[in-house]
Amino acid sequence: MKVNKIAVVGSGYVGLVAAACFAELGYSVVCVDNDLERVAALNRGEVPIHEQFLPELLERHRNHRLHFSGSLAEAVQSCSIIFVAVGTPPKDNGEADLSYVESVAREIAQNINGYKVIVEKSTVPVYTSNWIRRVMLLTAQAECEFDVVSNPEFLREGTAVTDFLYPDRIVVGADTPRAAKILRDLYSPLTSGSYYGSLDKIPEPDGITGPPPMIVTTAKSAELIKHASNAFLAMKISFINAVANICEEVGADIEQVAEGVGSDSRIGPRFLRAGIGYGGSCFPKDVAAFRAVALECGYEFGLLDEVMKINETQRQRFMKKIRTALWTLKGKKLGVLGLAFKGRTDDIRESPAIALVEELVAEGACVTAYDPAAMTRAQEALGTRIKFAESISQAAEGADALLILTDWDEFASLDLSQIRKQLRYPIVLDGRNLYSLEEMEAHGLMYVSVGRRASALKQLAKVG
Repeated sequence: MKVNKIAVVGSGYVGLVAAACFAELGYSVVCVDNDLERVAALNRGEVPIHEQFLPELLERHRNHRLHFSGSLAEAVQSCSIIFVAVGTPPKDNGEADLSYVESVAREIAQNINGYKVIVEKSTVPVYTSNWIRRVMLLTAQAECEFDVVSNPEFLREGTAVTDFLYPDRIVVGADTPRAAKILRDLYSPLTSGSYYGSLDKIPEPDGITGPPPMIVTTAKSAELIKHASNAFLAMKISFINAVANICEEVGADIEQVAEGVGSDSRIGPRFLRAGIGYGGSCFPKDVAAFRAVALECGYEFGLLDEVMKINETQRQRFMKKIRTALWTLKGKKLGVLGLAFKGRTDDIRESPAIALVEELVAEGACVTAYDPAAMTRAQEALGTRIKFAESISQAAEGADALLILTDWDEFASLDLSQIRKQLRYPIVLDGRNLYSLEEMEAHGLMYVSVGRRASALKQLAKVG
């Protein structure tokens, strides 16, 4: 079957990036969302999320290869492949809420008019493909022909466009040869390398060595690959944070330890950065959902319990560092750099920075915060409980301490001499380890980070 038109249901981080990137690969795409205000904004050219290269792709393809619509029925009838990229928020018990996926499956079945490939792009637990198939068969008014495929995304917020166009691998979980071939053909601009020869391609990131491999599995295996991948990465972060805690107790340096561990080719350096824990829309939700899947299958996945426990504890340990450095928090003026869960995104979902700010406010601190991209979303979440600065300088001015909570590039190149002059007390608490102890001490700053010794005040007394 020749792919003539693609539908992407959902215009969130995954859906919007997927729709724009498929248009970039030369396909005609309609991105569907039931939020008509969002659809209207996208049709006006507004970009709802902070994502590198996404504005360029939307400007390049909007109203040409890429269209936005509120009608799923029309999209189903005009498209041969339908990607489902709607939200799967966690329930109270950690399970993924699949009600949005079910609703989309029902509407697809009600409007199906020929063979379709329904592709799970949302992160879903194992067996979801079976449930989609069952819902569609029960809903359809007449006999309908379709395949359900799992095609998990491995996109990192902040680099989602390049992650899509220059992936490590493409995973396709298809239970029929027909569906597998259609997905092979769909991704051929990437797997054949033809896209990479185009003159106006999105620039490739460092380290790209060739076209990505496609891994074809069963649908169940593909569903597990996504959850297992995110759980493993979350485990890697929690592991290095646990090691950082040991470093603090014995007087070692976590940066040196991580370099030694990460230099092992079997381990690698990525996700071995100690800090205040992981956040975002993926890791917390996916680890909890994977644990729930395991429990449902009768397996006690205790390792995931510990991963989540370490992540929560890490924030509390950093909060203790703040209390130790400042003695009391009530009435203290604190400058905060970073509100997003990580740099290069405006996403504050499950952000460790937001959690820490809320706790600081609850203990009576006066917080003035700055983030290069997440201010609007943070204002919606925090309201008037804190002040929002227009710059790094404004956040630091007159503060009793400066807290670095997100790893934005600009926070790693501060004018430390100026920061020292602006702070009421020369205290910097860095939850992302963006600086060396020696650099901070050279500028007369008391420096507290993660997994390393803190500056001694007697050493700072010698600074002019």
